[in-house]
Formats: sequence, structure tokens, C-alpha cells
Amino acid sequence: MRSYQPEGFCMNTQRNRRCIASPSMLYEAMNHGDILEARASMCDFEHNLVVDLGCMKGIIPREEGTIGIREGTVKDIALISRVGKPVCFVVDSICPDECGRLVATLSRRRAQEQCRKEYISKLRCGDVINATVTHLESFGAFCDIGCGIIALMPIDAISVSRISHPSDRLKTGEQIKTVVRGIDSGGRITLSQKELYGTWEENAALFSQGQTVYGRVRSVEEYGVFVELTPNLAGLAELRENVKAGDMASVYIKSLIPEKMKVKLIIIDAFCDDRETENKYFFLGDHMDYWRYSPECCERVIETNFSLPPRGCC
Repeated sequence: MRSYQPEGFCMNTQRNRRCIASPSMLYEAMNHGDILEARASMCDFEHNLVVDLGCMKGIIPREEGTIGIREGTVKDIALISRVGKPVCFVVDSICPDECGRLVATLSRRRAQEQCRKEYISKLRCGDVINATVTHLESFGAFCDIGCGIIALMPIDAISVSRISHPSDRLKTGEQIKTVVRGIDSGGRITLSQKELYGTWEENAALFSQGQTVYGRVRSVEEYGVFVELTPNLAGLAELRENVKAGDMASVYIKSLIPEKMKVKLIIIDAFCDDRETENKYFFLGDHMDYWRYSPECCERVIETNFSLPPRGCC
């Protein structure tokens, strides 16, 4: 069974490099219908993608560039934006050009249709899958979940700790793990990530009362400063002058209160620091049916039941 991945996951694998290394291997991949990857080096004036195969030139004709382009439901920016990036494809044909040099005609659309039929159409809510962040908007992150097929991860699904913009947590081109949160009647998938970052108790167990640690200031409110310790754990500190959202802060942990899901902090110092913090996944399986963030002793319940998805989903 073929493994379908976001574009870029397979380009540097031994198998992929071997398949595009010589005309004979490329012919073999064409006969088997294998999905390969290479980097798009140019988009010409007719919006055909030129692909660097190493052993020969590859061309993805405009109408083979992506699902929806020939129907007019997808704009040409979807092709232009692939320049300099990996693209997946199957080989349609290999023929000499007018100078006698071999040129491969490729189809990204066919690779996507195959991925949709054999992989994406079989996904269930709660499945944990690989994804690559393709671009960010204020309302969420668009992610490639296989062969360039895009799904949305809304901003409120990125983490329990609130962020002002997806760029607070993610960056374009980043390879991540996600969980399928919903599938609508048209087969469009909605993603989530917060369930993979662990429960309140799992995150709180990383810290102890009396410790001084550092975190990212996420917001400054009239009643206090929210400092994020992990993507799924933030604490509230008293107001302090010259502290602003985005700062890094060293904080003293005054108390951890599981029955209220609260962490009380005291800011020791705040400073500008652009370091990237490591986001740890607590869940490492390939499917989850149910996730409860809240401790059992807490009356307030934050949970996700993937067997009872939101209306309009699977």
C-alpha cells in the first residue's frame, strides 16, 4: 500500500532520489504509476511548471498542475506559489524534444486524485496525520495533508493556550502532526493540534510550585498578564510595568491549582527574546477517540469527542 505524505516529506528519501536519478528508473516509475517528488524551478508564461528531475527536464502542464485548475475553481496562484518548493507528480510520458533531449511530462493532478481516493477519503475523525503548514491567516493555518491537498486548522484548534495569530505557534513550511477534527459532506477536512499537546495535568507535571522558569507573554489584560509555559498551559501573573505581549518572561510559580486549572505566577523579569520554544507532543499514537484536557477534580470540562464531531462533520 502506498504511503501518502505532504509535499516535501519524500523528496530526499533514498527511494525518491533513486527513481529520478536516471531515465531507466524514471521509466520504471512511470510504468508502476509511482508518485515522486522534485522541486519546481520555474512557472512559465503559460503557467506550466518546470521541474528539475536531475536526469532530465520535467514539465507539469497547467491543467495538470492541481485539482480544480481546469475547472476554474482554483486560481493560477496555486501553481505560481509552488516555484522553489517540492511538488509531487506521476510521470505521464517521456519523449524527446525538438533537440532530441528527453523531457518528462508530469501530472500533479493525477497524484492528488490518487491520494484523495486511496488515502484522504478513508480518514476518520481522530486520525493523527502528518501535515505541512502552507500559509497562515488570522483565522487559522492552511496545511498540506497529502500531495498538496489543503485542509484548514482554525486558530482555536492550534492550542489550549490562546494565541493572537497562528504565527505565534506555527511557521510556513513547518512539518507538524495534526488530528482530523472534522470531515464535511464534501470531504473537506478540518484539523486540530491542541489534543496532541497533552492534558492540563500532563503539562502541569512538568513544573513545581516554587520553581522559577521562563515562558512567553501572550497577552496583557487589565487584571493581569498571561504567560504561556507550554502550548497547553498558561498562567496568570499580576500586572508589571513595561511587560508586553511577545516578551519572554522569567516567572516564579506561586501555585498550581488543578481543581481550577489555574497556574499563579509572579513575573521576575521580562525581556525581548526571539528564541523558538520546542513544542512537545504528548500523544504519539495514530488515532484518538476522546480527549479530556480538564483534570477529573475540575468542574469545568474541556474535551474533544471525536466519535461525536461537530454538526456538519463526519
